[in-house]
Amino acid sequence: MSYNCELLERPAQPVLSIRTHAAVQNLTQVLGQSYGAIAQYLGQIGQQPAGAPFVAYYNMDMQNLDLEIGFPVAGQVSGQGEIQVSEIPGGKLLTCLYIGPYDKSTAAYEAMQQWLDAHACEATGVAYEFYLNDPMVTAPEALQTQIIFPLKAQVPSAVQN
Repeated sequence: MSYNCELLERPAQPVLSIRTHAAVQNLTQVLGQSYGAIAQYLGQIGQQPAGAPFVAYYNMDMQNLDLEIGFPVAGQVSGQGEIQVSEIPGGKLLTCLYIGPYDKSTAAYEAMQQWLDAHACEATGVAYEFYLNDPMVTAPEALQTQIIFPLKAQVPSAVQN
């Protein structure tokens, strides 16, 4: 399968999120609990998510993943307890749409790294995954994940998609 990597520029996006650690085998449970807590809190404050749920991966240590789990929000909101106000940084980013089971996304990550290498760009080291459809009602082979790598400031001006 080929992957279409695109260079974009976006403004910072405010989010409500929970920062936590988890082993990969516990990820489904941790994500479900975190999304549920944030969704419940959003309902309590009369807000709706302003986009798809996401996970920011600050490392790839499968036994101790450093995660930020959350939803984009519109406007100013406040956090409560472990639910904090944060933001997805603005600036240049590389994005790729992956379609398929979550545990088979490695090839998309590899395609993105090849794009970075070919264009002399460097990612910040944080990977964001936005889950565009619901795994409870979508077949694994049809799941859509938008993968985003924020880029360091020195993106060559000649870089084109």
